[in-house]
Amino acid sequence: MIKFKVKVMLALREMTQKELAERTGIRPPTVSAICTGAVKHLPVEALNKICEVLECQPSDLMEYVPDDVQ
Repeated sequence: MIKFKVKVMLALREMTQKELAERTGIRPPTVSAICTGAVKHLPVEALNKICEVLECQPSDLMEYVPDDVQ
């Protein structure tokens, strides 16, 4: 599963979700969904805008965490 770390990056940049939405043009509910991990898909253009505003790489925003096999 993909785990989003946008909240961590926002905290490091001392930026709110609202400010990220304003600076990227991404709707606030979408930013919130990304931050909580509830987003089902993330267009490359949105990822590009977030990376530009937060001055980071995509790998700083998400990571792959294998599902536990039981």
